[in-house]
Amino acid sequence: MSEHKHGEMDISVQEQSFEGFMKWSTRVAVFSILVLVFLAIFRT
Repeated sequence: MSEHKHGEMDISVQEQSFEGFMKWSTRVAVFSILVLVFLAIFRT
């Protein structure tokens, strides 16, 4: 069994996935806040 050496693994795919997830999450959060503000302002 080989020994683990910290920092050797290629994590570029994981970094790209996490970056995409964070962009998507941020956009959903901003959209949700805008919808709530819109509903609060134009509530009938």
